[in-house]
Amino acid sequence: MSVEPGPGGTPNPDDVPRLLEAMRAVGSGLHLRSTLERICETAAELADARYAAVGLTAECEEGSAGHGPDGRPCEDPEGPPCEDPEGRQVRWIGRLPAGHEGPGGSPAPGFLRAPIRVRGERLGTLHLAEKRDGGPFGDHDLDMVRVLAREAGIALGNARLYEAAKRRERWIDGSVAVTTALLSGGDADEALQVVAEQARRLSDSMAALVLLPAAQGGLEIVAVASERPSRTLGLVVPPENAVAGHLLAGRAVFIEDAARDPRMHSDLARGYGPTLLLPLQSSGRVLGSLVMARAGDARPFTDVERTLATQFASQAALALMMAEAQRDRERLAVFEDRDRIARDLHDLVIQRLFATGMLLESAQRRSVLPEVRRGVGKAVDELDVTIQEIRTAVFALQQGPAEFPTGLRTRVLREINMAAVPLGFTPSHRFVGQVDTVVGELTAKNLIAALREALSNAFRHAGASRIDVTVDATARLADQRSGVRLTVADDGVGIPEGGRRSGLKNLSRRAESLGGDSWYGPGAGREGGGTSVVWEAPY
Repeated sequence: MSVEPGPGGTPNPDDVPRLLEAMRAVGSGLHLRSTLERICETAAELADARYAAVGLTAECEEGSAGHGPDGRPCEDPEGPPCEDPEGRQVRWIGRLPAGHEGPGGSPAPGFLRAPIRVRGERLGTLHLAEKRDGGPFGDHDLDMVRVLAREAGIALGNARLYEAAKRRERWIDGSVAVTTALLSGGDADEALQVVAEQARRLSDSMAALVLLPAAQGGLEIVAVASERPSRTLGLVVPPENAVAGHLLAGRAVFIEDAARDPRMHSDLARGYGPTLLLPLQSSGRVLGSLVMARAGDARPFTDVERTLATQFASQAALALMMAEAQRDRERLAVFEDRDRIARDLHDLVIQRLFATGMLLESAQRRSVLPEVRRGVGKAVDELDVTIQEIRTAVFALQQGPAEFPTGLRTRVLREINMAAVPLGFTPSHRFVGQVDTVVGELTAKNLIAALREALSNAFRHAGASRIDVTVDATARLADQRSGVRLTVADDGVGIPEGGRRSGLKNLSRRAESLGGDSWYGPGAGREGGGTSVVWEAPY
């Protein structure tokens, strides 16, 4: 292998074995962080330096490293972003003794710097400080470090390609998870929550939001995934907001500091920094928006991250559209089945009952025994009532879903009756207060989802023979606000120690997003057997 000399001279032939070993060590891995640490350690050993650090330009800022005199890697940033000699932003990490210039200035005595390049692109700079023997760095050290920096550039280039491939793989896996959740036919709110959680995880963000067009215009937050409790669920960004206008028009918005950007909604931007706001659009139709926000002091999104996030949003939008089409097909199938049942009831069942009633009336007139006449008359009356009930059912089947009552009480009863089929019994229910008039739509929607989750958990895990459902619209929350409290108590086996609590976490997340709370305690069985799940939120 030939070794290219630097401008200052040629490496000593006696140092070639050390240099080859150093080059082998630098190029022995693919992970960016470990590659950076090996570069620092190898450079410090090769030049006999007490300090070594690598500063990366913004284009290669996924990781930086330093090596101090104690031999341990420097993991945390010790300096703000600065400019390299070519005027680009650099995040420099490492330790230098006092009195030395940073990477943006010319090196002082006892300080050595070599650029790291690959295929003509400058990735960063390798810094060395303080010879262990107390002397200055010489041309020989500079030449050695320059050769090592060339190899470091190749190693960093390979590590970047590897990291980029792994990153793309993670985004693809996230897109698959989102598509599966949206097309599984499950709860739509839970599927949108999966979109938010995957977006936050993949983008290394502090929070991710899913917004859908609101009935009154603008965008409504329908799913939140955040490191901290958030009360933004249900918040509507008005259509006159500049950012909302861009998103509804299908244009992405990239913001460097959300907390200081005047275009951002104040309730959304507080505490956040770099933010991506992407439209969820497919085939020219805007279905909503996906927001990914990092902390105020976090690094900005790179061009690669913006591209990957945009592709993820496009895939999520396509899955949303496909899920919507699937629900429309399922709804159409239900309506067709309802029409068929209604026709059968009207054309066959009612006619047969009517004919049976006429036969009984004829038999009643021919009978001479009073008790027989009374019994037949009673049977005819029951048939008339049955015919009226079937006609009422036929009328209900012919109505669209919007014509059904949509009050909270009705929806709770519907969930209870649906749960009765797998349970084998109908849970009892009790309503306290004006549940249909005081509970807002957002809270009511989340309460129904919490009830569905609690009933599902009771069926799958509790083995209960009794379930009591209570909806109390006169409840007082811990902060003395008025709210609604849902209690689902069963007499099952209870929650075992160490058992899965993912369903309970979902309930807590829903409640906290509205400013409420959720917990569990003793159930409705003897001596507190079973489990009681409590979910509450303000109106």
